[in-house]
Amino acid sequence: MKIYTRTGDKGQTGVIGGRVDKDDVRVEAYGTTDELNCFVGQAISVMTSDKLADMKADLQLIQHELFDCGSDLALLKPELRPYKVTADMVDRLETWIDKYDAETPDITRFILPGGSTASSLLHVCRTVCRRAERRVVTLSKQADINEEVRRYLNRLSDFFFTAARTANFREGEPDVEYERSPEVFRRKQR
Repeated sequence: MKIYTRTGDKGQTGVIGGRVDKDDVRVEAYGTTDELNCFVGQAISVMTSDKLADMKADLQLIQHELFDCGSDLALLKPELRPYKVTADMVDRLETWIDKYDAETPDITRFILPGGSTASSLLHVCRTVCRRAERRVVTLSKQADINEEVRRYLNRLSDFFFTAARTANFREGEPDVEYERSPEVFRRKQR
């Protein structure tokens, strides 16, 4: 099988159920989700410490789920097959967020991306995830989508924030507080 097909040479690409322009909002949505998946892979690649083994396993599962998100977003005609992303996936993210958040010190100020390499890359994942979510919101205004994909991406960005803080904590790196930030967050109720 050849990698190139030449079918996109005139500016269109195949989606599940038809063809659309390569700059279609649908392609932007699943393309940004694919970009996010690449950054998740990069974050995984620097997690060589045993301290991050559970997080690395979670991120590897997330990569598969991001592929599912892209597949659902590429579905031009929802009647062609069932959606892959489910509410259970969102619920699991919430469980992971709570688990990792319980490890970290209270946060009272805004923080800047930084600290360990893993944490910095997880912050990149967070911002790309937010962009993917914005693209999905735009798509949802024009077409029917799997609403669970939007919920998943919304929760996933929270996961990345929490995972970034946890990576710093486990690696002995303090969060980088925004020095001009007043106290804007309440302390955790444990």
